Amino acid sequence: MEPTNPPDITGSRIREQRLARGLKQGALAKAVGVSPSYLNLIEHNHRRIGGKLLLELARVLNVEPSVLSEGADAEVSALLDAAARSQVGLGAETDRIDEMGARFPGWTALIAAQEARLQALDAQVEALRDRLSHDPVLAEAMHDVLSSVAAIRSTADILVRETDLDPAWRGRFHRNLHEEAERLSDQATGLLAQFEAPDAEGGSPAETVEAMFDAVGHVFPHIDAQGAGAIEAILDQTPGMENAPTRAMGQARLMEYAGDAALLPMEPFIAAAKEVAFDPVALVARLGVGVAPVLRRMASLQPETGAPPMGLAICDASGAMVHRRRLPGFALPRVVAGCPLWPLYTALSRPGQAEEAEIEMPHGARFSAWAVAEANEGRAFGAAPALKGIMLIMEARQRDRPMPAIAAGPGCETCPRVGCDARRGGYAGP
Repeated sequence: MEPTNPPDITGSRIREQRLARGLKQGALAKAVGVSPSYLNLIEHNHRRIGGKLLLELARVLNVEPSVLSEGADAEVSALLDAAARSQVGLGAETDRIDEMGARFPGWTALIAAQEARLQALDAQVEALRDRLSHDPVLAEAMHDVLSSVAAIRSTADILVRETDLDPAWRGRFHRNLHEEAERLSDQATGLLAQFEAPDAEGGSPAETVEAMFDAVGHVFPHIDAQGAGAIEAILDQTPGMENAPTRAMGQARLMEYAGDAALLPMEPFIAAAKEVAFDPVALVARLGVGVAPVLRRMASLQPETGAPPMGLAICDASGAMVHRRRLPGFALPRVVAGCPLWPLYTALSRPGQAEEAEIEMPHGARFSAWAVAEANEGRAFGAAPALKGIMLIMEARQRDRPMPAIAAGPGCETCPRVGCDARRGGYAGP
């Protein structure tokens, strides 16, 4: 797949620099000689900016123009930080990332590029692992292949053992053998095609919707600015949304995003999140709203806001993942349920009660997680509400009172831990 150019988010950087300095939008607009409405369009990335106006904005905000126009340093720093977190035992000096970038820009760019490639490869391996283990299409295809192999073996065995077969019967067996061999060839070709282009448009609806969110960093500025009225245009411009089930799923996820955006507008939400150092518990208390919208909204915060890298897991009542924002070092399965020790599943057993936990993954990295289960309102009298769980994950935070970590994993099917009583099926390992 050809790499795509990242979206121009110069306006978002201008907005963040303005908010960090406590400037009103009207005041900044007056200082640079434009109307507040035009600056609003710029800050929501609806107008491209450059030249004299960019220089003037940089002067008023007291930053280098490249800080507004490029933003590469933040991306590189985030990749280097992720590389350090993935190798916790090596003691990388994460507090000197900026110094390293200034002294060795070439090596810094190389390490960042390698980390980005490793993350992409990890995501591909994870997706293929899930498909091999749980994709019903692949399971059916493999069943057909094994059935044809069994038929060929049985027919060949008869032809070898029964040397005095009637010629008519022998011809019939030869014909069956030929037909099964051709069928096996077609089945094997179809099975191979499932892996030749795993990122093509033939993915499941959930994979296509997740790719739509990943492509924009899980933030949709047009919905933030215009509300739900922008959803249809976004779906029309997204590859794969021609499929009716995929479009319906995408529309449902974007409607949920629009609801969260209306409840928690981005600019004041970012300001509030910064005031509490991106602590979900303190943010819920400050805003006085439900836990689920806050967790989902936090997962849409971008690195340039100062927010730490965050992951998001949304599951249905069965525990199977229906939406993810992946976080390096914390494996989130695509099809099946994750580790039963995650607070996500504790929350499912107690709808409406928020859960918080520290999680230690098998490779030693620690994460903080916050979860809650919410029920969608029934669509008819007597209809049972649909339950789903939401979990936000980030690198383990410093706490005033240390919290013991749960020794968890990515999910029972692939977890290397032994002796775990929570493993599904009761098998606790050797």
